[in-house]
Amino acid sequence: MQFGFSTNAFRDYSLPDAIDHIGAAGYDGVELLFDEPHLYPETTTEADLASVRAALADADVAVSNANAFMLTAIEGFHHPSFVEPDEAYRRRRVDYTHDALKLAAALDVDTASIEPGGPIPDGKSREWAEDRFVEGLRELAETAADVGVDVLVEPEPDLLVETSGQFLDLLDRVDSDRVGCNFDAGHLFCVGEDPSTALEELLPYVEHVHIEDIPADRSHEHTQLGDGAMDIDGFLEALEASGYDGFVTVELYPYGETPVATAEDAMAYLEAHGWA
Repeated sequence: MQFGFSTNAFRDYSLPDAIDHIGAAGYDGVELLFDEPHLYPETTTEADLASVRAALADADVAVSNANAFMLTAIEGFHHPSFVEPDEAYRRRRVDYTHDALKLAAALDVDTASIEPGGPIPDGKSREWAEDRFVEGLRELAETAADVGVDVLVEPEPDLLVETSGQFLDLLDRVDSDRVGCNFDAGHLFCVGEDPSTALEELLPYVEHVHIEDIPADRSHEHTQLGDGAMDIDGFLEALEASGYDGFVTVELYPYGETPVATAEDAMAYLEAHGWA
């Protein structure tokens, strides 16, 4: 396994500076935030891409994943979503994701993680929301095939797809080998699942992994490794035993005031426990 750190904790830093700090902390990779202030597809220029490529080379790190989940450039993390009642507003999320896949391809990134539908709108049924999300994913799968970048749905608490079972049901309906799973261990822990057991179910579809710790009450709060109640080592042991050889990205976006120290402390945990 290789370890990365997400730049979504470095929103107060330029992307080249974030990459430099993450590389200096000892990570093999960096997850790029495809949102302002980093690489929002609509405003990213060729000069921006050249700067990112240079920073990656200087830091000697790879890109672990493109984060096309968070989208604050339009409204907030979860809006517009794939399940907005207003078709034009919903279209903005779909079009953003098309552009994100093309941007990932321009940087030779293999995967882009996306939100799992979004919050189910008031007055709409789960079935209605699932239908809208499946429509969007089928469309995006065509672009994914064209540009060679897989779309990774990331189950998350309180959104349309929260659990392993819901993800598998969705995948059956979309029926595309270009749609996989961004396995966030903490998210599944939040909804009452054992991440190691969930991994056994989802492993054939897992192309990238997020880790963070989670408090004992299983509230959705990304917490520094070792400071919560998750069995981080047990999960990483299960992941290693599974044969997974991709990236594990530490995602600690709530630590925006101390991202450098947070990245360093997470790496210190991984090193102390023999993972890095």
